[in-house]
Parts: sequence; structure tokens; C-alpha cells
Amino acid sequence: MSTNLQNIRNFCILGHIDHGKSTLSDRLLEHTNTLAERDMREQVLDLMELERERGITIKATAVKLRYPAADGNLYELNLIDTPGHVDFTYEVSRSLAACEGAILIVDAAQGVEAQTLANAYLAIDSELEIIPVINKIDLPTARPDEVKRQIEEVVGIPADEALLVSAKAGLGIPAILAAIVNRVPAPTGETDAPLKALVLDSVYNNYRGVIMYTRIFDGSVAPGQKIQLMQTKRAYEVEEVGIFTPQMQPTSELLTGAVGYLIAGIREIDKAKIGDTITHHPQATLSPLPGYREIKPLVFSGLYPADTNQFHALREALDKLRLNDASFSFEPETSVALGFGFRCGFLGLLHMEIIHERLEREFGLALVRTAPSVMYRVYLKSGGYVPVDNPAYLPELQDVDRIEEPYVNIDIIVPRDYIGNAMELCQKRRGVYKRMNQLDATRVQLLYELPLSEMLTDFYPKLKSLTRGYGSLEYDIGTYKAENLVKLDVLLNGKPVDALSTILPRERAETRGKGLVSKLKELIPRQMFEIPIQAAIGNKIVARASVRPLRKNVTAKCYGGDVTRKRKLLERQKEGKKRLKQIGNVDVPQEAFTAMLATDE
Repeated sequence: MSTNLQNIRNFCILGHIDHGKSTLSDRLLEHTNTLAERDMREQVLDLMELERERGITIKATAVKLRYPAADGNLYELNLIDTPGHVDFTYEVSRSLAACEGAILIVDAAQGVEAQTLANAYLAIDSELEIIPVINKIDLPTARPDEVKRQIEEVVGIPADEALLVSAKAGLGIPAILAAIVNRVPAPTGETDAPLKALVLDSVYNNYRGVIMYTRIFDGSVAPGQKIQLMQTKRAYEVEEVGIFTPQMQPTSELLTGAVGYLIAGIREIDKAKIGDTITHHPQATLSPLPGYREIKPLVFSGLYPADTNQFHALREALDKLRLNDASFSFEPETSVALGFGFRCGFLGLLHMEIIHERLEREFGLALVRTAPSVMYRVYLKSGGYVPVDNPAYLPELQDVDRIEEPYVNIDIIVPRDYIGNAMELCQKRRGVYKRMNQLDATRVQLLYELPLSEMLTDFYPKLKSLTRGYGSLEYDIGTYKAENLVKLDVLLNGKPVDALSTILPRERAETRGKGLVSKLKELIPRQMFEIPIQAAIGNKIVARASVRPLRKNVTAKCYGGDVTRKRKLLERQKEGKKRLKQIGNVDVPQEAFTAMLATDE
């Protein structure tokens, strides 16, 4: 059934984490009778088990709503629910490319937070019509008038027509639907032109191949037609097209302005790139869509299979997962301690944890993950610089002229009572104070410049605990700066474990080495021989501890008699242990690599 282009609205829901985006999506689905009552549940668009467990949205999800408006027309509303966490900003920016409007949701009690600002600016840059919605007005601590003023002063968009709603109680939902129809512009496009569609996302299905999520900008597409992907120049025949309800539902065709999915029997994972343009073959459109900017990973970590036979299974799993999440990268690497694995790049620590957990759950892999690091620029005395994302590959210090590390510009919003705590935390983490802005009578915005490596440890959880959960954080990448950095090595049994190496400031290296050695002493299981654990900077050992051996009582059967017999047995045991120490392989548990993340301040 064809829909008039003027009756289509494509919009997304933006906001800070926990401000009620997924709950509002549930109410919109309910109000438009998109799902039967028996199929409704909380956060219905959070389809991944991991999203439901953690209570956060990880992947943007699309759904088609049918809404009979007061003007007598039946409107087709394509809703995209987006994540709110800073690590998934790329997922949000991809969703905006498919929309003409955005609902900006703000908590009536918490007000404008760091990620509210970041997402609002993304929508403004994408030239979307923004509808401000103040949620949770039924809370006793709600302050809608103050929040309206914040939206105008802090975000810089008019809030006189901001809608007051409670997504949980279902208050104000009809007003939102009416505002979407009246304020979000209809999509533009030529229905008779050659097909021009954007690949928003894609997933791999073992039976169907690549399933591409797409937005049609010009033309239409139907099963049986020949299409081509403009970057790869490969042609395929369309097997199925459809919409999201939010489950996949096949349709006879996808027309201009629609958001849906397309299956064309694509088996090569690398041929369906997110951001590519789909067009007809051979009647191609003249110019491809601009697509997405190439995303640069910020955090790097090694992923190794616990069982070395699973290396190829890990490669396949990473390929399939990258199809669904274009914001992480991977390349093969080898570790003396852990064997063959992959160096992976992520957008942040939460992103790294999610990928690790998805690989273990969705593909049944047992993995060892090394401590995260950032991309350093190591300038050599011989000239030029080498990028180093793995501490094990840091050149010898005598060849290094200087090491530069990436800084981030961080934007923290905290209640006035906790300014001191937040500033102290930033200063401890080598932060450079920029300025402070008074947002209203109770909250301030702190702007700092901070080394990215300092955020890799427990910066965000510490900020949350020091501000009783009220602090919010947003960051963007700044410049590189030269710092006095050294490599801290960990030696087990006298041999360096490359996967436990870390790069850090010289003045902290010794303290960190001592802390790490005492932690590893608790974590490494006792074996039949003594295990010395050492922390070293270059050739200098800065800390040492030993894991005591499990000692068998070899003299238990000697009752009385000559003491030399006992001594002989003990000496023989000692010789055996010496041999074992030379060839013995120390088992390092995953907790030892995780210990690198914690700091004791």
C-alpha cells in the first residue's frame, strides 16, 4: 500500500542516559496500537538481552507507527530509539541521517545534562526540527519551568512550546504525536528517480546473509529488482524488503521516505558497508549519498581466545559483529604470553565491555582481554614518529625523543555541593582547568582538559560516587601533548608478560608498580614452585613480591631415625622444584588483566 510522501514523518528520540527515551517509545507504540497488548513489555525496543540486563540502549532500533491524526489523514511515523551513553554517540549520529526531526527528552527533575547537550548539538548540526519534551513531570522533585529556562539558556533552542509529559504514567502522549505530525517536516525526494538509499545498519544472518537496514531517499525498491552498492560496485538481486513493527515484516516494496530492511543474498560481509548508497543496476543514481564520516577508535585492547583453537572462530565472530557495529576496528596481533589474537579499537570503556560480552554470549567464545590503552605518538631521535597503541611495542627509551598522548575536552555538569569533589578528581587525574559556567541556582558546568588514558581507569564510576550519582559527563577528543611517560613491565618468574605492560607518567610508575605487584600476588594461584612477581621500568626493578609454593610434606612417613634421611628427601624435593621453576608455565587469570584498570587513590 503506497503512502503519500506528505503523510510520512521520520524522527528519533534523543536524550541523556536514563531520561526515559525507551519508556517514551513504549508509550508511543501503545498509543498507536502498533503492538498487541500481550506483546507489550517494558523497553520493548531494547531487543538485545544485554540491553535489558543493563537497563541501557546499545543499538538504535527502528519501528513503523501508524497514526490517524485529527485532520483525518493516516500518518506513517518511522521512530528510531537511540542510545544515551557517551560511548554510543556514533550510533546516534547514524540514526540522525535517516530523520527530519528529533524529540529531545529532558528529565524534569535532573534538567539538562552533559549528553542532552551533546545530542542536541548533533541534531542541530544535522539541521533537524527539534521538539523539546520535559519528561517525568509527575515526580515530586519535578521543576518544569526551571528546566524550560535551562533548555533555552544552555541548549539554545526555544522552549516555550516544550511538551510536559510523563512517559511512565502515559501523560501527554497525544500531544507528542500531534507535534510530530505538525512540526516535523515530511521527507523530500523524487519518487520516479533511480533508487537512492542509505545503508543505516546491517546484521548477518546465517541463513539469509547480510540484512541491510535502509532509508529510501529517492525512488523505490521491490523484490526481484537488481541493485548495486556504489562503494563496492557489486550487483545483487533483491530477495525481500520490509518494515520494522518492531519485528521484521515483509512488504511488496519500499517507497521514497520509508525506513526498512533489504535482503539481497549478500554473503561477503565486507561488501555491505554502513553508510554506502544502494541504487538500481544498471540504472544507477548519478551521485551517492555523503554517508558517514570514518570513525576513529579511542581505546585499544587485545582480545585473545582462551583456547588457541578458537582463533578462526574469533575472527569470524569479529567480522560479523563489525557488520552490526562499524565503530570498532580489529587487526591480528601476537603476544608472547597469550599467543594469537586481535588488537581491537573501541570508542570507550563501556563500548569495549559490550563488544567483549557480545562475543562471549552471541558466539560462545571464552576470551582473555588485556588492559586498555590509548594511541600514543612516539617521536624518535632519528626523526618522525610511530603510533603505538600497544605498550609492548614501545621503542627502547634511548631511541625516543618524546612521547605525546591524546587529551580530551571534558564537560562535567554537577550540583554546586559537589564542585569540590569533581574538581579534586580532575586534578588528581592530571586535569587542566578551563572554566566554570553557572547553569542555574543549583548546578554548574565544569570544563577540563584531561589525558584520555586517565579516563580509562575508573574515572566515570568515581565521578558518579563522588557526586552521589548526580554528576554527568560528556567528552570530545582534543589535541596531543608531550608528557614524561615510561613503560611499566610486569615480570612473572623473571620473564616479562607483554600483555600486562602499561604506559604511564614517570612520577606515578613506582607507586603503581607496587600496587600492581601486591594485587597480582593475591590473584595468581599458588603452584608447586615459588613465583616471583616483579614490576620494572627499563632495567630497574621497582617492586617485588612472591607467590609461596604449595609444599608437599615429603617427610611425613619418616618416624624418628637419622635426620640426614629427612634432609636428603627435602633436598631432592628442592631440586625437583628448581627444575619445575625453569620450565613451569604460570597461569595468569583474567582478573590479573582487569587489575590494571583499578587505581588506588
